[in-house]
Amino acid sequence: MNASALVLGRAPRRGRVGRRTAGHLFTLAFLAAWEAGARAAPSYLLPGPGEVALRLWKFVGSARDLGHLAASLEHVGGAIAISFVLGSLLALLPFYLPVFRFAVERRLGPFLNAFSGIGWTLLAVMWLGVNSGAVVFAISAVLVPFALVNMSAGLGAIDRDTVEMAASFTRRRGPVFRLIVVPSLYPFIFATIRIMFGVAWKVTLTAELFGGNSGLGYMINLARQEYDTATIVAAIVLIIAFVHGMDRLLFAPLQARLERHYAR
Repeated sequence: MNASALVLGRAPRRGRVGRRTAGHLFTLAFLAAWEAGARAAPSYLLPGPGEVALRLWKFVGSARDLGHLAASLEHVGGAIAISFVLGSLLALLPFYLPVFRFAVERRLGPFLNAFSGIGWTLLAVMWLGVNSGAVVFAISAVLVPFALVNMSAGLGAIDRDTVEMAASFTRRRGPVFRLIVVPSLYPFIFATIRIMFGVAWKVTLTAELFGGNSGLGYMINLARQEYDTATIVAAIVLIIAFVHGMDRLLFAPLQARLERHYAR
């Protein structure tokens, strides 16, 4: 290995170390500014990092708090499953029955995409009451347009000639759908679920805040009434860490594997 190769090999490593150092310095500066602001403001307005860290530690050891976290996970998981199925079915409707294309893409899609998440939550409370069903309904209603748009794009990208060639070997649509259509949609399915997972947590807090009787949003609502700002900040930090961790540790590696597979 010559000297130029060694220099080129060291340059990317130095760049990575520099970026990591800059990121750590930014984190320390943020924590220092947070601590300074907490010392200048009352604790019910801005708790310090130490107080929030202590509340997070208590959260991990509290069965009641962990129960609220489990409830939020159930709400998110159930809503993603329901909205993905509904959005996919709506996308498949004009794919197999083009007569419904205008109704789905020009009427139903824009309506669902424009309707407010708060509006769905209030309607869910009026129709279903204050319970987990109302929360799941509100989250699902917000997520359906994401599934509809992404799956429609995936169906539009499928090679029609391939589908017609497969259909020439059999008159049954089931094998063609299972062996041709679904595998072609794998990248879009993954992208849809990844987007929906991030958006779902943003909607979940609002839905649980107004229409839930359990979950992190409900816990935040109770903390707001008691001016327990440390609990509110701790719940927000927990959600950010969980969503970021899932994206980095689960979705990003799966995305890289999927890209390598389809790049062959």
